[in-house]
Amino acid sequence: MSLNATPRGQRLHIALFGRRNAGKSSLINAITNQEVAIVSGIPGTTTDPVAKAMELLPLGPVMIIDTAGLDDTGELGALRVQKTLEVLNKTDLALLVVDPGRGIGEYERDVVNRAREQKVPVLGVINKIDLYPEAVNRPWQQELDVPFVAVSALTRRGINELKMAVVKAAPRDWALPTIVGDLIEPGDLVVLVIPIDKAAPRGRLILPQQQVIRDVLENDAVAVMVKERELKYALASMAVKPKLVVTDASAYLKAVADTPPDVLFTSFSILFARYKGDLPTLVAGARAVKDLKPGDKILIAEACTHHPIQDDIGRVKIPRWLRQAVGGELVFDVASGGSTLPENLRDYKLIVHCGACMLNRREMLYRIMQAQEAGVPIVNYGVLMAHIHGVLKRALSPFPQALAVLEEEQVEFEDELALLSRYREHR
Repeated sequence: MSLNATPRGQRLHIALFGRRNAGKSSLINAITNQEVAIVSGIPGTTTDPVAKAMELLPLGPVMIIDTAGLDDTGELGALRVQKTLEVLNKTDLALLVVDPGRGIGEYERDVVNRAREQKVPVLGVINKIDLYPEAVNRPWQQELDVPFVAVSALTRRGINELKMAVVKAAPRDWALPTIVGDLIEPGDLVVLVIPIDKAAPRGRLILPQQQVIRDVLENDAVAVMVKERELKYALASMAVKPKLVVTDASAYLKAVADTPPDVLFTSFSILFARYKGDLPTLVAGARAVKDLKPGDKILIAEACTHHPIQDDIGRVKIPRWLRQAVGGELVFDVASGGSTLPENLRDYKLIVHCGACMLNRREMLYRIMQAQEAGVPIVNYGVLMAHIHGVLKRALSPFPQALAVLEEEQVEFEDELALLSRYREHR
């Protein structure tokens, strides 16, 4: 199942509210970069709520709902307004679109008050700043006590800032509906390769491993756990071929060598790159490795603070592999904890992020969008390790969208093998 096939009830529902001709339909077209809503200068063009399921990058699967104007008139107009306000019952995030020429009045205050009663977050959008440039400096937030973003749906100015604000305002528990459930069917066999080494916590499994096991069970499939040394023998003893093999990134080479080519193969890190963030963007970030030069600055971003072990993956192994890949010294900074990335992102040539097991999807997406706004490629540990070890194309076998990014970026399998060869020479 692709993200475009995500069930309607499992999408983030974003509804636009505002008076007639505030530019709601134009704003939808600007956000999606498609002509999905009918735009007209005639007030009342949108007469009933219109829902459009789509993929809104990098947010993922969403439901965009266009509504009739809050100031519609007449007996029929009153019914349209009633239908518009009923949309709040199925809204995860409300965008209140304001025309600076008319400002904020009873219509806007009524929507905000109703949304608060229903605990629906509201994000204000000042549209038409191409016509009203002075509107950018007006303290709109003080008038309604909601955050505001100034945009022009016509010129697309401010649209990226609006997307970042949407991520910040979205409900904290917003996430993709499943980790592996769309890759398997009831009764399928899923093999999880879990190394037990000094990085593994004593007496328990790490959070991503626990969550994948739970997701497999919730989708009525069978989970089998093995260490990397036992994978080959476990597969040989199975009467039924597994549908999917998921490995810890530290065991890529051994696991990929022992997994049959007709079995889907990936890693916990890549699963969570999709579940918590935007996998195609992180895959594109791996492409930046070939452009690194000695002396470049790399940011290692960790979502939490932890005591580094002797051979820490983010502070020791990845820096070592990247130095080997570029054939020279690199400058590494580490940012751990915190709600956002550092402000000086433009100083870096690459951001290497952890698996984000301690972040929710909204927080991770915001970090990705921070990197995009700064023009800096971003990749996570697992995707980068798969690329450096020469197995990225294999590890993306369950995800056609991410594989398409490799083709667009012209990252050929032979390039990965070359990287793998260089890695092995320096081991």
